[in-house]
Amino acid sequence: MSSFLLSGLSPALFVELFQLDDAALDARHITRVTATEASGFPCRVSLADATVGEELLLLSFQHQPADSPYRASGPIFVRRGVARAELQVNEVPSQVQRRLMSLRAYSVEDRITFAEVCDGRDVGEWLQDVFEDAAVAYVHLHFARYGCFACRADRVS
Repeated sequence: MSSFLLSGLSPALFVELFQLDDAALDARHITRVTATEASGFPCRVSLADATVGEELLLLSFQHQPADSPYRASGPIFVRRGVARAELQVNEVPSQVQRRLMSLRAYSVEDRITFAEVCDGRDVGEWLQDVFEDAAVAYVHLHFARYGCFACRADRVS
């Protein structure tokens, strides 16, 4: 079985946005929100859900910038002042394990080679299996119900 590493987005991409006032955010189609429940605001930097009362930004993010037919963007939540998730090899965070996930495996040409929807508790096993195929370069995980990008998985040698 192949090993994998999940990674969150770099917090540096969002630091300056938190300094903007609501009018400036609105001009960029970004919304400042406050978490109202413990499981509805998954941060794409920390790969953890926000706690009730925590500040986040809701914005469109181009998670698939490849120059291919699969170029894509979508809404994400980002918590203020959090560090990028530092996961262990083959670790699947609880944010993923608690949700139904859509998994999209891409080739080096940034084309989908495999796709699956599975329970988050089965993500680790699926990733280990799919990375056995040398044609798979990386995998994007999405929250299946809302379709939003969650994180990226890469093969670990």
